[in-house]
Amino acid sequence: MFSLMNFIFMVVLGILDAVLDFYLIEGMGILVGLYIFLIIIPSLSVTVRRLHDTGKSGLWVLLSLIPIIGAIVLLVFTVQDSVPSENEYGLNPIAVA
Repeated sequence: MFSLMNFIFMVVLGILDAVLDFYLIEGMGILVGLYIFLIIIPSLSVTVRRLHDTGKSGLWVLLSLIPIIGAIVLLVFTVQDSVPSENEYGLNPIAVA
């Protein structure tokens, strides 16, 4: 849900930036830039939590620093199913619910 809402906000802000660029100031993109700046820490924490759910260390998030390949590997890790039982990072969030 976090990624879905993040995507929706980025699209809306991108459209607003395009409108503002057309009517007011060209080439700014300030709304999207500000949003990215504000959302970077929550995005990292959600990704680390998802990696913990799959039984992997949060340090795997550093793979995103490798262009293209790192993002693909990180995507594969985050879409995997959670560990069915308790792991070293805590209970399975699906089993708790």
